[in-house]
This record gives sequence, C-alpha cells and structure tokens, in this order.
Amino acid sequence: MVEFRNVTKRYSNGTVALKNINLKIDKGEFVFVIGPSGSGKSTLLKLIMKEETPTEGDVFVNGYEVSAMDMYDVPYLRRSLGIVFQDFRLLPNKTVYENVAFAMQITEALPKEIRRQVPMALALVGLSKKANAYPAQLSGGEQQRVALARALVNNPPLLIADEPTGNLDPETSMEIMRLLCEINHRGTTVIVATHEKSIVDMLKKRVVALDKGVLARDQQKGIYTNEDKNSQIYS
Repeated sequence: MVEFRNVTKRYSNGTVALKNINLKIDKGEFVFVIGPSGSGKSTLLKLIMKEETPTEGDVFVNGYEVSAMDMYDVPYLRRSLGIVFQDFRLLPNKTVYENVAFAMQITEALPKEIRRQVPMALALVGLSKKANAYPAQLSGGEQQRVALARALVNNPPLLIADEPTGNLDPETSMEIMRLLCEINHRGTTVIVATHEKSIVDMLKKRVVALDKGVLARDQQKGIYTNEDKNSQIYS
C-alpha cells in the first residue's frame, strides 16, 4: 500500500526533513505517525501525496511509484487517496451535501453516482440530518465529520489524516478517532499524524515515531512504558 525505500528529503534551504527512511504500511493497517514539531511528520505525508518529491530514495503508494511520477499523473494518484486536514478546508458557501458532492464532481463522477454516494458518506459520519446546513452552522466536530465524509465519498483505499483532532476538545477528538477506526474496520488503510499521545495510547494501533527526521521507532501494538510516554517523541 505504502512503501518508503531509503528515502531522504532535503529542502533547498539545507534542512534535512527525513533521513534514510525505510517503512512499509500494508493494506488495511491503521498507523499513527507521531513526533515533535519538525520531526518530519508533515513531510512524510506530503511525500505520500506527491506534494513533495524525495531527494533520495523511492516512494510507492497504491501501486504507483510516486517518486518518479510525472505531475500529469498526480491527479490519478490523489483520486485513490482520502485526505483530512486539521483546519477542515470546507467551502463556506456550499452546504454539507454540496461540500461532499464537490469531491466527486472534480473527479467527473456521474450525477446519479453523486446522488447515491453522498448520502451514504453522510450517514457513515452521522450527518444525514445536517445535509442542508452550511459550515458556519456546524460545531468543530461536525465540520471535521464533513471533511471525513468528503475524504471518503470516492471510496479511496487509503485515508491520510494530518492532525485531524488538533482543533477539537478531548471528547470530540475521541469521536473522530472512533470514526477513523470504523472506517479502518471497513477495509480502508488509515494513516494519522498526531500529537495526541492520550489517543495513541488508548487505541493501541501501530505507531511510527519520527525524531529529527529519523525513524526512531516502529511499534506494532501501541503499548508504551512510562519512559516512552514522557519522551520528546510525543511532544
């Protein structure tokens, strides 16, 4: 599903964001990516999405050799990805239904498919009754649910969430994480970058920890010692 082979990313200002990363995420996995600010989490996600290109090494996603992909082919890659951001990125002048439908319209989906898929996506995230509401009429948690529905409406095999609970209170954060777990149980591979160590510890999923661009730990069960919990990897 996702594989990094000896990947290094060096920016033009000399910053080395990732150093010789080797990582493989299989279909159907749920993986947390953790680490302090500047550890390389966002760069790792950008390499998966082809927002950045590695300086050295190879990146493979959903059968695509992303590191060698022409920009012309990038839209085909991104159609196989669902992407959720911390700041929701909803269109304020469109309703909940229209925001989710827009994700299908840009892939030139047929109107009948949009009419079928959008209600299913909204039902999955518990927003069927909010279909005609606008983003400003929703709570933060509801807005994030819309973002999730939008990411899922095209049935992508891989969902990437970059700090999806960063702007939410603890209770709402857990609701979003339970939704992500449900999505994963339905067969979607899920990668979540987060600072929320309480959520990581509670859910006990695979954890990939980055520290100063290096893969510091790849732990399968998410079970930590007290020393781990207090380490800067969680900061």
